[in-house]
Amino acid sequence: MTSRLALVTGATGHIGGRLVPELLDRGWRVRVLSRGELPADTEWAERVESVHGDASDAGDVREALSGVNAAWYLLHSMDGRGDFVVRDRAMAELFARTAAEEGVGRLVYLSGLHPDEELSPHLASRVEVGEILLGSGVPTAVLQAGVVLGAGSASFEMLRHLTERLPAVVAPKWLGSRIQPIADSDVIHLLASAADLPPEVNRTFDVGGPDVLTYADLMRRYAAVTGLGRRFIKTVPVLTPGLASHWVGLVTPVASGVARPLVGSLVHDAVVGESDLLDLLPGPPGGLKGVDDAIRSATETVDPHAWSRQLRRAAAVVGGAALVGSLLTTPDSRWYRSLDLPSWQPPNWAFPVVWTTLYATTTIASTATIAELREAEMDNEATAFERALVANMVLNAGWSGLFFRGHRPRLAAAECAVLTASSADLARRAAPSGKVRGGVLGAYAAWCGFATALTAAIARRNPEPKD
Repeated sequence: MTSRLALVTGATGHIGGRLVPELLDRGWRVRVLSRGELPADTEWAERVESVHGDASDAGDVREALSGVNAAWYLLHSMDGRGDFVVRDRAMAELFARTAAEEGVGRLVYLSGLHPDEELSPHLASRVEVGEILLGSGVPTAVLQAGVVLGAGSASFEMLRHLTERLPAVVAPKWLGSRIQPIADSDVIHLLASAADLPPEVNRTFDVGGPDVLTYADLMRRYAAVTGLGRRFIKTVPVLTPGLASHWVGLVTPVASGVARPLVGSLVHDAVVGESDLLDLLPGPPGGLKGVDDAIRSATETVDPHAWSRQLRRAAAVVGGAALVGSLLTTPDSRWYRSLDLPSWQPPNWAFPVVWTTLYATTTIASTATIAELREAEMDNEATAFERALVANMVLNAGWSGLFFRGHRPRLAAAECAVLTASSADLARRAAPSGKVRGGVLGAYAAWCGFATALTAAIARRNPEPKD
């Protein structure tokens, strides 16, 4: 058995979780530092030594680094909290100092490709972390990669879901930035191999695949490889990274707190400036994967058409309710024009504008919620959400029938209160899959609540005739 001991931080992440078995296969003994128990389905959990602790705790870090020959630092804060720069700096300084004191022979860190210009805060922070590790006195290799193509990678999941869910899009200008993606298997190979660099090597290395293209082109390539058909993409100079992250959070399963640094990085061109690492280490068997091969590997277990099927189902439910409701609504009827309406009622033209917007956003948010529940194999929850959506849309259309055709404002107000509760329940069910989706459905519930109050006010001002 080898005497070499590796420490892998961030082992529950996409890269760390794949690096651990690669190191084990290469004969390393592996220790991981994690804040909690490893997931039960982690195949390699029984083959590693686990230190339960926090990378911000000096005692935990020292225990994890004790006796280690090489350590892989795969930690960074992508949670949307504003103090991430301070937190990342403090963790890196503690790790670097402790690694030097414990006599660690090599540090390896995965950073991001970046140009020589002012960087987004998250990318600048990752560069700073690399500089801290390089200045530790421990030989350090900082691998700077761009978009990583692999199932489970946040970058890839954002690409996949944007492409699958947006056949036509007017997008922010960062989709025109030049990027050089790399397959996750190639990143893993290079990270593991970096431990064998000569001890005098202490520097950054750019790593990327053989293809340079724009993000928009990458979306088109994904669509072509997976058989989705042509994607129509037009870039415009709008949407800040912050706003774009909320848009990404609505359409994809990538949380806005994670999407923000990803989008912020894509604002810059991210291409390889040198390929020195491949001069010092053997490359992956067969060479670096091109974009098409990387996408094929990453989508072996993916159904790229699942979203479109779910969208059609949700659109049929919501669109059906919208159609029935519009046919039942008669704001020009003699009865409606005779009503005493409260002064705070919006003008008639506002209702179709608001309702059309809410129907559209509810369809997208519901589709995304159901699709992601099914991807997570939470079929019972997905089915329950679908049933709740159907019930909600029946109530939605029913209000128009009770109010405009039945001339029963009181009953319509009571029914609308039930509709509001149903809408709030949809928002509750959607919230775990993303705050943006929960917020969208929350806005729908809020409008239904307003409609309840308005209908109740009309009922009070216009007593119904006795039968």
